Amino acid sequence: MNSAESRHLLFRSASEVPANVVLRASGAAERLRLGSGQMAALLILLALSPLLLALAWIIRRDGSPATFEHYRVGCGGRLFRCIKFRTMRPDAERALLEVLGRDPVLRAEWRRDQKLKHDPRVTPLGRWLRRSSLDELPQLLNVLRGEMALVGPRPITVPELRRYGPARWKYLSVPPGMTGLWQVSGRNWTTYEERVDLDQLYVKNRSAWLDCQILARTVMVVLNRHGAC
Repeated sequence: MNSAESRHLLFRSASEVPANVVLRASGAAERLRLGSGQMAALLILLALSPLLLALAWIIRRDGSPATFEHYRVGCGGRLFRCIKFRTMRPDAERALLEVLGRDPVLRAEWRRDQKLKHDPRVTPLGRWLRRSSLDELPQLLNVLRGEMALVGPRPITVPELRRYGPARWKYLSVPPGMTGLWQVSGRNWTTYEERVDLDQLYVKNRSAWLDCQILARTVMVVLNRHGAC
C-alpha cells in the first residue's frame, strides 16, 4: 500500500460512525492536544536521536530492516502503520504459523490474548528491547504524523476492534497512545477484557492532568520493567 492507501477510513461512510465520535475526534480541543503532543515528540526525538540511531544499526546487523510496521486502527477509524523497532526474527510470520499449528496451548493463548507471553519468534535483543520498552520509541514518528498521541488507548488491529464490541466507539473517539492506563496497570499481566476496560476508563476520564500522571507512571514502570514481556 502507498501512503494514501494506508490512511484510508476503516468505515465506508461517515454514517457508520456515531456523530459524537466524529465531533470529539475533530474538535478544537483535540487539535490543540495533538499539536502539543507533536511538539513534545519532536523534542524527545531530537534528544534521543543518538540512541535511536545506535539501536537501528545494531538491529540491522542481521540484514533485515531495523523497524517493523503493522496496521493499527486510529482515531475515527483511520488505518495507519504503527512503527516499532523489529524485535522478531525475519521469518516471524512463518514461525508463528508453525508454532500455532503444532502447539494447542499456544494456539489457545494467541486466540485469547492476540499475543504470546513466551514468544519463540522474539530474538534475544528483541526481548531486551521489549522489557525496556525501547522497541516502542519509533512510535514518536507516528505522534509527529498525527496518527498517535503520547497517551491514549493502546493501538489495536482491525480484528481486535471487533472484539471491543460497544467499547469500540470510545476507542475510536481519541488517538491511540504510545502509553496509557494499560501500560501502567500491569500491562501483560492483565487479561484482554481488563485491557478493554482500562481503555474505556481512560477515554471516560481523559484530561491533561491524567495524561501527565500516566506519563510519570510510565517512566517508573519502564525503569522497574513492571509487567513487560
